[in-house]
Amino acid sequence: MPVINRIAGYSEDMKTWRHWMHAHPELQLECHETAAYVVARLREFGVDEIHEGIAQSGVVAIINGQGADGDAAPTIGLRADMDALPMQEMTGLDYASTIEGRMHACGHDGHTTMLLGAARYLAETRRFKGRVALIFQPAEEGGGGAKVMCDEGIMDRFDIGEVYALHNMPGMDEGSFFTTPGPLMAAVDTFEIHIQGKGGHGAFPHETRDPVIAAAALTQALQTIVSRNHAATEDLVVSVTQIHTGSADNIIPDTAFVGGTVRTFNPAVQDMVKARVAEIVAGQVASFGITAELIYTRGYPATVNDAAKVELAAAAARDVAGKAGVQTDVGREMGAEDFAYMLNERPGAYLFLGQGEGAMVHHPMYNFNDDVAPIGASFFARMVEMRQPV
Repeated sequence: MPVINRIAGYSEDMKTWRHWMHAHPELQLECHETAAYVVARLREFGVDEIHEGIAQSGVVAIINGQGADGDAAPTIGLRADMDALPMQEMTGLDYASTIEGRMHACGHDGHTTMLLGAARYLAETRRFKGRVALIFQPAEEGGGGAKVMCDEGIMDRFDIGEVYALHNMPGMDEGSFFTTPGPLMAAVDTFEIHIQGKGGHGAFPHETRDPVIAAAALTQALQTIVSRNHAATEDLVVSVTQIHTGSADNIIPDTAFVGGTVRTFNPAVQDMVKARVAEIVAGQVASFGITAELIYTRGYPATVNDAAKVELAAAAARDVAGKAGVQTDVGREMGAEDFAYMLNERPGAYLFLGQGEGAMVHHPMYNFNDDVAPIGASFFARMVEMRQPV
């Protein structure tokens, strides 16, 4: 694998960085200890500027290349997410999470490590014009840290003209890159339906307004949005993922809860689903003589790659992984990613980096593959060097 030799020389240091972060996971916007660790490394590397406290714990570091001036190309943004997940680790690693109920189960410790590796190399070599902005972002796993950083003005403040990110992917060939132009990941919305009925004895259902039956009927009716209100040629997922109600086998409860997720690519489809969920809830409420509150929340938008920037990113990836190690036609998937907010503000590309066999992300046995960290760091570095050659 043609990893940049200097970055290959950092591999043991990168393991040290990653293992420390893995053992000290933080959630949402509260990634202060992780950010402090990142800042300490960046100071060691000699980056030109460090800006802290963006989106509470986010960091942006600037590295100037050769001849960085007003005539240079706009700043290239490279982003890594830092936050972990609220789940219990079961790996048994000697560097496993030291915090109960928190785990780096999505590899954000690896993403941050890869960007740190690129930062060290770029600060040492400066083999590029213009400048690069290294974006260390909290709160990808809910909280929309990318949106918060954008709302706080990082794109304009640091003159970022284009932006790129990587995400590891278990089950894909180790060290290979995968992406596609246009829509890559879906928009994600959520719905909560709080049903209020009238409870009573299970032996006398006629004296109640049963929220359990209403919840079951609602769950079935919501499935018709995909099958009967939507063209089969458009990607759409409506999944009921939660039903909570009841406390005993002889009690009809007063309340029930139905919740779920919606994944779309087309804003018109997104609008249709929101309207139909509201209509179905209203209809079921009327038919069962109950009341219900619908809370429908728009989440992350679709992650849409710029076609021209995908080609640029693919060229850098091929320089690292070879032609056979890069695919740019993998199609789109129904997962979601808050990097979408950055791509809404600036053109760029999001790529997956295969990390070989192992537990899938968001699994308690997941662990980032340290062997791919120098590959990802080399991609980031070559992205800058090839985009802004000296």
